[in-house]
Parts: sequence; structure tokens; C-alpha cells
Amino acid sequence: MSTLRRWESEGKLVPQRTKGNQRRYSAEQIMGFVRKVTPKPDRITLAYARVSSADQKKDLERQKTVLEMYCAAQ
Repeated sequence: MSTLRRWESEGKLVPQRTKGNQRRYSAEQIMGFVRKVTPKPDRITLAYARVSSADQKKDLERQKTVLEMYCAAQ
């Protein structure tokens, strides 16, 4: 089970649902929760990347590279 799904089942986060029943979380919602559970919430950087199909794998790799560089810089 993914972390976000587990947090939802534990009642820690409540996602918005799309018409297709996909979960949507705001960055503020996730960061607010992370700040509550992080012992020293000085600063944390989260990144998330996704694509809609396997045909976009190159785009996912590009997103991953950009996000890794951003996180390392933070």
C-alpha cells in the first residue's frame, strides 16, 4: 500500500476525488501533515512526477532528473 493511501486509510489525510475517483492532494495539505509528523520540521522537500502512459516514459525520466536536481539544491 502506498504511503498516501495508508495515510488516507488511517484518517491522516483526506483527498479530493475526481469524477474518475482518483485522489488529489494539495501540496499544502501534504506539507502540513509532514510538518506535524517530522520531529524537526526545519525544512523538507518533496517531489512527485507521473505520466499518463508508458509512451511518455522519456518525459517521466526528464521530470525525474529535473526534480532530483531541484531537491538536491534545496
